[in-house]
Amino acid sequence: MAATPTAPALTSEQADATIRSKRYAALLVVVAVIGVIVSLAAWCFLEAIYQIQQELYVHLPHAVGYQHGPPKWWALPVLALGGLMVALAITRLPGDGGHIPAKGLAMGGGAPDPKALSGVVLAGLATVGSGLILGPEAPLIALGSGVAVLTISLARRNFPNEALLIIAAAGSFSAVSFIFESPLLAAVLLIEATGIGGPRLRVIVVPGLLAAGIGSLVSIGLGSFTGLNTSHYALGALPLAAAGHPHLGEFAWTIALAIAIAVATSFVLRGGLRTYRLVSKSRLPRLLPVIALIIGVLAIVFSQITGKSFEEVLFSGQDALPGLVSQASTWSVGALLWLLLIKGIGYSLSLGSFRGGPTFPALFLGAAAGVAASHLPGFPIQAGVAVGMAAGIVAVLRLPLSAVVITTVLTSHAGANVEPLIIVGVVVTYVVTLLLASRSADERPAIGASPPAPPPEASPRSRSSRSALPTEA
Repeated sequence: MAATPTAPALTSEQADATIRSKRYAALLVVVAVIGVIVSLAAWCFLEAIYQIQQELYVHLPHAVGYQHGPPKWWALPVLALGGLMVALAITRLPGDGGHIPAKGLAMGGGAPDPKALSGVVLAGLATVGSGLILGPEAPLIALGSGVAVLTISLARRNFPNEALLIIAAAGSFSAVSFIFESPLLAAVLLIEATGIGGPRLRVIVVPGLLAAGIGSLVSIGLGSFTGLNTSHYALGALPLAAAGHPHLGEFAWTIALAIAIAVATSFVLRGGLRTYRLVSKSRLPRLLPVIALIIGVLAIVFSQITGKSFEEVLFSGQDALPGLVSQASTWSVGALLWLLLIKGIGYSLSLGSFRGGPTFPALFLGAAAGVAASHLPGFPIQAGVAVGMAAGIVAVLRLPLSAVVITTVLTSHAGANVEPLIIVGVVVTYVVTLLLASRSADERPAIGASPPAPPPEASPRSRSSRSALPTEA
């Protein structure tokens, strides 16, 4: 999707004057209304993913006689069909199905063309719904900004490009707030991912926070309105006991685990980029079902080796993460290492082939590495899970603040004693990741390295208007 030039820079005085202006206040009202609309669209998307997974892996096997769950081969035709649907969305619908997950959590380029929403939604539903190893956050970002811009266009309102940029960003804030129980996590993630700084950040962050709050309000309810049920997919604090005061040995293990995750993730990301280079548009309808079948075979191999369910390898890990932590004692070190290896390979293949978000598989694999590391002497599971998740996020997204905040909230039951370990783990992983990237020509640029461009211009009338919001008081 083509991007237009970035908006002009603002001084601190101009930003303050913009926020005080009457038009900015009116824009906040528009953002609040759009936040409700986007929240409904995001809920429908996430609920559709949940229902698709339930039908394919629970209800349909039961209906054909498998009363105790699907057999190990069940995922093969489901994944192949999902791969074919993704290929059709990429090749037959506008928008190429969304951004390439191997290139990170894309936020640049402004809002997508609303015409591309059909391809983005279908590719996201097919990828995440069929059990391929990607999450819903990237399609949600595109869905939120796209629905926001589409709403403005349907209302036949003329907005300057700067206002459209703010509305599109606010739509993403509102949509992503549905996948976490706290809207703060969505806000921090998107603020850092956009790469916007200086006075302009204040102009964009206020509507973004408002939209995230609206999304959370639609979820939890207001007064007699009970809200939309998000318990099936909204990720909250993990079941961890309170952690004791950290010891010197825990910091040593933290550094070692952070380095190991950074190195392993670099191989996963390189594999994703190489997979992407091997997959061309002309071959997608043939290659994507084959790659999906390979992922299914990997899941069966894991189940045969460990005795665990093949579903541990499939899916993003968003729903399985609380169970992994609460049932950590049922996992042997060997089974965890096999999970890391096989799901890591499937994750790498998914990154370069399908359409979805890279965050939740990284979070799950990091937690699995942390559970395995907790078998080391003097390294409790609270520390292992916290450091592993934080390292996994920052190694994939290269967003250190987001990694710290997300992990701190998810491990809040462990208390403040794990926070120094989280920070040390993030810093070490981030530095090692950048060092490894500088030595590899295959690595992508850091996420958030450049600010996003505003969305496409809306109409000749809006093009003739000022490019920024008015600054009068």
